[in-house]
Amino acid sequence: MNESRWATATGGQGVEAFNARFAALAAAGADLHGEARFVASLARAGGLVLDAGCGTGRVALKLAELGFRCVGIDSDPAMLAQARETSTDVRWVLADLLDVDQLAEHFDLVVTAGNVMPLLAPGTEAEVVGLLADRLAPGGLLVAGFGLDPAHLPLAEAPFGLPDYDRWCAAAGLELVERFATWDRTPYESGGYAVSVHRRPG
Repeated sequence: MNESRWATATGGQGVEAFNARFAALAAAGADLHGEARFVASLARAGGLVLDAGCGTGRVALKLAELGFRCVGIDSDPAMLAQARETSTDVRWVLADLLDVDQLAEHFDLVVTAGNVMPLLAPGTEAEVVGLLADRLAPGGLLVAGFGLDPAHLPLAEAPFGLPDYDRWCAAAGLELVERFATWDRTPYESGGYAVSVHRRPG
């Protein structure tokens, strides 16, 4: 399998780059928990949430603090090690998203924040969307936020656009519910970032 765009972009120093970026954001007063609050507004209280591509666990940890049952899965050992050191309230799974079917649970909501989708290995995106859709309970939601241009990505160009992502979701049996330009629900009209909510019927 090809190396993920994340591994290529970070040169194997993913956790260092991630920590430096979010330390700078925190120092600048940025809101670091908008994704978790967005998810909390959609999922039923105490529901089961999968943080797919969880990294160091920022989103899952906040959701656990808010009372949700969470599983975090990531393929970066260093990032997941940091998550495990931070908390045992979340079940952390070291695995590629292509192996997410090893999880037995069906989730009320699956979230991919932090540009997970564009940073997958090239050519695996549709398969990952299908596998994540399979992990949803009937009526469950797939929530994905990602950049659509270089200004919102650690890449020279966006590897795909919203029509591609919607097509993959439709092929996986998911229906588009709503789309925003930010995690604080600014309506999406156009631009370089989108937060998409798709539902598994049932």
